[in-house]
Amino acid sequence: MRRGRDGSRHDRGARMSTVTSTLTGTVLMEDATTGISLSVHDGVATVRYDQPNSPVNTLNTRVGPVFEQIFARIEQDASIVGAMLVSGKADTWIAGADIDELRRVTTPMEGEALSRGGQQLLNRLAAMSKPFIAAIHGAALGGGLEIALACRYRIATDHPKTILALPEVQLGLLPGAGGTQRLPRTVGLQAALDMILTGKNIRAKKAWQMGIVHELVHPSILLEVVAKRVHALARGESTPVRARAHGASAVLLEDNAIGRKIVFRQARETVLKKTRGQYPAPLAAIEAIQAGYLHGQEAGLLEEARSFGDLAVSEVSRELVSIFFATTALKKDNGLPEGEHADPVRVRKIGVLGAGFMGAGIATVAVQAGTIVRMKDASLERVAAGSCAVRDVLRERVKRRQLTRLQMDDTLALVGSTIDYSGFANVDLVIEAVFEDLAVKHEVLREVEAVAPRAIFASNTSTIPIRDIATAAGRPDQVVGMHFFSPVHKMPLLEVIVTPETSAQTTATVVAYGKQIGKTVIVVRDGPGFYVNRILAPYINESGKLLDEGASIDAVDEALVAFGFPVGPITLLDEVGLDIAGKSGPIMAAAFGERMRPSATLQRVIESGRLGRKAKRGFYRYDEQGKRQGVDQGVYALTPASGSRITVAVEEMQRRTVLPMLNEAVRCLEDGIIRSPRDGDIGAVFGIGFPPFRGGPFRFLDALGAATVVAQLDALNARYPGRYEPAALLRAMAASGARFHP
Repeated sequence: MRRGRDGSRHDRGARMSTVTSTLTGTVLMEDATTGISLSVHDGVATVRYDQPNSPVNTLNTRVGPVFEQIFARIEQDASIVGAMLVSGKADTWIAGADIDELRRVTTPMEGEALSRGGQQLLNRLAAMSKPFIAAIHGAALGGGLEIALACRYRIATDHPKTILALPEVQLGLLPGAGGTQRLPRTVGLQAALDMILTGKNIRAKKAWQMGIVHELVHPSILLEVVAKRVHALARGESTPVRARAHGASAVLLEDNAIGRKIVFRQARETVLKKTRGQYPAPLAAIEAIQAGYLHGQEAGLLEEARSFGDLAVSEVSRELVSIFFATTALKKDNGLPEGEHADPVRVRKIGVLGAGFMGAGIATVAVQAGTIVRMKDASLERVAAGSCAVRDVLRERVKRRQLTRLQMDDTLALVGSTIDYSGFANVDLVIEAVFEDLAVKHEVLREVEAVAPRAIFASNTSTIPIRDIATAAGRPDQVVGMHFFSPVHKMPLLEVIVTPETSAQTTATVVAYGKQIGKTVIVVRDGPGFYVNRILAPYINESGKLLDEGASIDAVDEALVAFGFPVGPITLLDEVGLDIAGKSGPIMAAAFGERMRPSATLQRVIESGRLGRKAKRGFYRYDEQGKRQGVDQGVYALTPASGSRITVAVEEMQRRTVLPMLNEAVRCLEDGIIRSPRDGDIGAVFGIGFPPFRGGPFRFLDALGAATVVAQLDALNARYPGRYEPAALLRAMAASGARFHP
């Protein structure tokens, strides 16, 4: 038990997902179109937002006039002493702007007008003479948080689903309804910059500590406490306000013009270092915040609205919004062909074969989703190491205050380890992450079918076709691929690989479970490399061939980071492990011939015994802690060019590595490996870090134009025969002028 901020006592472990209240009132206004209503009980007005036909509340141009009428009614009605704003949804408050409406903005002027309208509405709310309290349960995101900041007082529930954020930069935008002005004045400049420039989620307790909200209460008493606070504020009584903490750095840097200038300069430098100027929204947000500090809030609001208009029609925002809609659509996708349906089996318990890096990672995401996990390996030492790896990830979350120690202990209790198949009889799904050897996978598949008669068997292989694994199965309809990406607890993508024999129910079950553990799931058809590794292979190979010709390791990496990848291709090889790359290269070359032939440099480096970062020795040197120390100059002696280095233009390196990736993505669509350009874009962005601001391979192809890409591929293929031949589908689209996306 613990004492609430209001003085009441309640169980900290209680997890109610809905707000309950005995408050009743007389309905004064109700708008069926928007779902906004006004009722009054004991002098307190309740403004309830429950958007019809929507799982969440969003903000659009239709709600503004309704709120204006309600604000006026509250001000004019002498019987009303104050008001609260509540949500009619179970687990969300207000989830931000209606993105569909933003997509319809076609000019900067339209975007600016949209922003100014939101600002004026919230200025009206902030100027209310009667106290208005935000009663927050669930997600208050974007415009939702901006509304809360305009309220005089904010009370939130201490529930896991209560999170607050201004995530607009993730869509290439900035907060457009006053957030760049109100948040810094609420929590301080540095804390506000951190929230606005990253779009990070802030959990309820942290929001209270920062001063975003004034009080935390249990969901069951939220409305009761809010009603009391409305009366107290109306009487002019003091309330338990949580003042913003002013540390020494805040006093030195934020409370004087010179210090703020330093903060803004450092913020710009940090943004440019991370984004290389490819994402304009964070820089625009800094400008708007600074304008407010230099020239007053109204000047800051004008700059915010102007920038919002420019950003709303920018190519970067369009591409980021397209990714948002694609991932939203995938959340509703059952993984089956259009029109086909199968009821997924509920997965309560899984078995994980292999307690190594990948197996432990899979176990980690599974237990965090509440799944019981039985993890098996050949020795006690290995399963112990796997269990420690799970614990280490959870400890890090405790350190970051994302979990309590009690929650960590409860989660760890879901993991059981074994060196035999005890506990596997009742599992719903078995995921194997054993050694990449077909004979080994056949052996464990036969063993699993014998001890777990109803379990789906999923392989985490990244190189071996699922149909080859399924040849050993007695139930091939229940064999599927689940290709996770490393590290599993951080990488968002899951490739589900199906064969012609995989049943609809197996596919639907695995897709549903992938979503349950928090992954963005794409379904791909079986084939060498599946989708993500198949398009990655020519990109890596061509990077290696640049080294064959004498290009510098760091120059190749820098060129592709400048293009927008999070790390360069040579760094990626070191991170993944050269031994793993060495296994996949011959498989891809055997399947696809010259265009997938590994570079001589990569083959020689692998043969030299270098494994990459995990062995402290690869293309780069690493210290004992695994921190990179620079290029290992000894690698150059292994290249066909020996010690001599040449300078290759950045644009040339980008064309030679990226264009074959784009071309291979089109071949995957042509071959039916992926179901749609949408899936191809999401797979590349979430699986290998294809630059999000470019939208994915297919949206980038549309931006370049198929005819332009074919001409560039033909020119390269004339220089390097067999490696750049354009896909037949791409040639056809170049001739017709067609696009992959409308």
